[in-house]
Amino acid sequence: MTKTAAIKKKTTGYKSAMLGDNILLTLFTLPAVVLVFIFSYLPMGGLVLAFKDYTYSGGIFGSKWVGFKNFQYFFRSLDAWRITRNTLGYGILFLAVGTICALTVALLLYEVKSRRAVKFYQTALTLPRFISWVIVSYITYIFLSPTQGLLNSAITAVGGQRVNWFNNPKYWPVILTIVTIWKSVGLDSIMYYAALMGLDAEMFEAAQIDGANRFQQAWRISLPSLRPTITILCILALGNIFRGDFGLFYQIPRDVGVLYPATDIIDTYLYRGLQSGFIGPTAAVGLFQSFVGMIAVLGANAVVRKISPESSLI
Repeated sequence: MTKTAAIKKKTTGYKSAMLGDNILLTLFTLPAVVLVFIFSYLPMGGLVLAFKDYTYSGGIFGSKWVGFKNFQYFFRSLDAWRITRNTLGYGILFLAVGTICALTVALLLYEVKSRRAVKFYQTALTLPRFISWVIVSYITYIFLSPTQGLLNSAITAVGGQRVNWFNNPKYWPVILTIVTIWKSVGLDSIMYYAALMGLDAEMFEAAQIDGANRFQQAWRISLPSLRPTITILCILALGNIFRGDFGLFYQIPRDVGVLYPATDIIDTYLYRGLQSGFIGPTAAVGLFQSFVGMIAVLGANAVVRKISPESSLI
């Protein structure tokens, strides 16, 4: 047997052994792979609707091809600029404010020495993440109700005038940001807290000996150590920067038309398009949304790879 044949036989045997050792793990992943294939890859065939004048009689493959007319219809409409601006603006706002708040909470939790207290705080902060947007919308309405809302009651108690929150778009960027942070900061902070738990305690002890206070330790040790985690999570979040949370933007403003200038995003626009039966233009907008999200992730990762290769995804 030649040396090359021996190496090939050894490699084949090694691969067979690896497959045999991991056969159970492979079987465990099989249901997830099947579900992803069914619900994520098979529906991609419907992307052809973005280039067709869809009719129910013709179906997906029998409808007439119209090329890029559906895209032209969207970009020439009065809604294109509004929903694109809102989707991108809220995506950037939520990413920036959410990252800062999650880092702050993680740093504060790291300073808590009682394990029981940390578990309590983490549970209390994470609990809102699992509350339905429908329930959150009712909680929000308790505060913002024009007649009996808690905020208006507090305003009138100090001699102010009631505010009709559901008739003034200017307030809603702040309202939506507060609701988003309240619902997501707990779970987002856990990832940063887990990264902090992996830091070497001797670095903080050395900083204390040198006279560094808590703020200086966080600024000089904790935050620089979290930079790779922050970078990766931000790159992943950029993939959804053009994909807003439908529950947030539909349930919290209660789909009030007068608030559309501040609350209408691509996802709510797509929902109304499907309700109206505009299948082709709606599919075109959805494809545009996914394409821009992909470009955002690839672009951000390329920039990070040039600046700090160890912090990039690939």
